[in-house]
Amino acid sequence: MGQPEADGFEFPILIGDIGGTNARFSVVMDAETEPGEPQIVQTASFATIDEAIRAAVVERLSIQPRSAILAVAGPVNGDAIPLTNCPWVVRPKGMLSTVGLGDVVVLNDFEAQALAVVALGDRHLEQIGGGAAEPDASRVVLGPGTGLGVAGLVHFQGKWIPVPGEGGHMDIGPRTPRDYEIWPHIEPLEGRVSGEQILCGRGLVSTYRAVAKADGKPHPFTQPAEITGAALDRSDPIAEEALELFVTCLGRTAGDLALVFKSRGGVFLTGGIAPRILPALKAGNFRAAFEDKAPHREMMASIPVYVITHPLAALAGLGAYAREPSRFGVETAGRRWRG
Repeated sequence: MGQPEADGFEFPILIGDIGGTNARFSVVMDAETEPGEPQIVQTASFATIDEAIRAAVVERLSIQPRSAILAVAGPVNGDAIPLTNCPWVVRPKGMLSTVGLGDVVVLNDFEAQALAVVALGDRHLEQIGGGAAEPDASRVVLGPGTGLGVAGLVHFQGKWIPVPGEGGHMDIGPRTPRDYEIWPHIEPLEGRVSGEQILCGRGLVSTYRAVAKADGKPHPFTQPAEITGAALDRSDPIAEEALELFVTCLGRTAGDLALVFKSRGGVFLTGGIAPRILPALKAGNFRAAFEDKAPHREMMASIPVYVITHPLAALAGLGAYAREPSRFGVETAGRRWRG
C-alpha cells in the first residue's frame, strides 16, 4: 500500500473502538474506500487487545494493517493505558512488534464520537427540535450509556478540532419541588450528585429507585432496559416518572453544554440509551428543559438537537479521520507511537 502523506497514515489502517464489553474493529484499505465490515469481539474472550486484533483482523480477514487508530474510554497518558471496565491495558509501543504495526494512535472514545458528527450523513441523524445547524459553528456530543461521555467540536482554520473532556461529572441539582423530594434518595458519589449519577444506565436505575423511595413505593426493576420498557409501554408509573426525569435532566445538561460551546452547529446525542428512548425524547420535556436557559431562550430555541442512530458511530468517525486526517485538528503529541 502507499506511503502516508505528512501527518497521514500508511494503509491498510486498523481502526478500533474499545469498550468495556465489546471491541469493534474495522480496516480502511485506502483513502477512497469506506471502512470494511466491522469485526466485533467480546473483550472477555481475549487476554490482551493484541490477541484480539490478531484473531479478529490479521487471521480472520487475512489483512496485515500498517497503522492503527484506536479509541478507548478514558484519558491517554503514557505507554500503558488501562481501560475502564475491562482488564486490558493498551501498550502501543509493544503493539508495534506484537501486531506488526508501524504507527499507532490512541484517542479518547468521545473524540471518536465527535469526529463521527462530521462523518455521518443526515440518514443517521434524528432531529429533535430547533432550526437548521450553522455549517461551521461549534458542536457538542453527549452520550449517556455505561457512563456519560461529553466532547466538543470546534471549527478553526478549515479543520474540525475535537475537544475531549469530563463534562459527564459536572454537578446536577434539583430545580422543581418534586426534584427536591427525589434528590435525597439519588445515590451520591463522594457527597455529590453529578450528571453521571443520573444520566447513564446505572443512573437511570438509581433515579427509578429514588422516585419509588420518595413515595414509599416498591421498586422491583434492577436493569435499565426493564425501566425503559415499562416506561415506554406505560405499564409502571414509577418507571414512567423516572424516565421523564432522566429525559428532563438530559435536556438540562445538554442545554448547559450548548451554552458553554455556543453550539449553533447542533447538539448530538449518542451512546446506547438515546436511540432506544426516542419517543420519550420527542415527548416535549427534553426540549423544554433544553431551552429553559434565560436569558438565552431565543438562542437555545434555534439550536438543533440530533440523536445519532448509527450503531457504530465511533468507527465511522475514526474512519473519516484515517482517510482524511488533514480535515481534522487531532492533537497526537504523546498519543502516537511509531516503529
